[in-house]
Amino acid sequence: MKDGLRARRKALLRQEIQAHAMRLFQERGYDETAVADIAQAVGVSSMTVFRHFPTKEDLVLSDEFDPALAARVQAKPADQPLLRRIGDTLVESLAQTPPAELDMLLARLKLGLATPALRARWLDNEYQTQKAIVDALNDGRYDEFHLQVVASACLAAATTALTRWAESGGQDMPHELLAQALGILQEES
Repeated sequence: MKDGLRARRKALLRQEIQAHAMRLFQERGYDETAVADIAQAVGVSSMTVFRHFPTKEDLVLSDEFDPALAARVQAKPADQPLLRRIGDTLVESLAQTPPAELDMLLARLKLGLATPALRARWLDNEYQTQKAIVDALNDGRYDEFHLQVVASACLAAATTALTRWAESGGQDMPHELLAQALGILQEES
């Protein structure tokens, strides 16, 4: 019971830190906001912030998306084509994201697109997501390179759709843009 409570408190503190960080980044700018400013806003030490987010970039880019996505992809019927299996999972995940989390995602995307240091880290995040998907699907049915190519294509479509969504100020539904992007991939194959 204590471990469950401790984990919930840790998750809530992590969310609070990230929310304050995003607010300060939006108000002051990413480069103009120090980790100490974020810690002060939350009422914790800078070390506590770094315990939850090892780098300043992690305050924007870090989330719990990869493990959940990998589990959902793995749970899809194995007889589905990989592009559909991965793509449908991405679309469903976005469609089921609560509005408050979509707002946070939009803010993170806008900040990431506007900040060169964050754009550079984006590639690493996409690689980690690709790796999580490949690991989840690597059951011997496909060559690992095959899995990497399909996962990367789906993630490229997702990045393009989410970038369009952020650049439009969140006017469209992100899962609809993603479905459209994946449809273009399927038309071209």
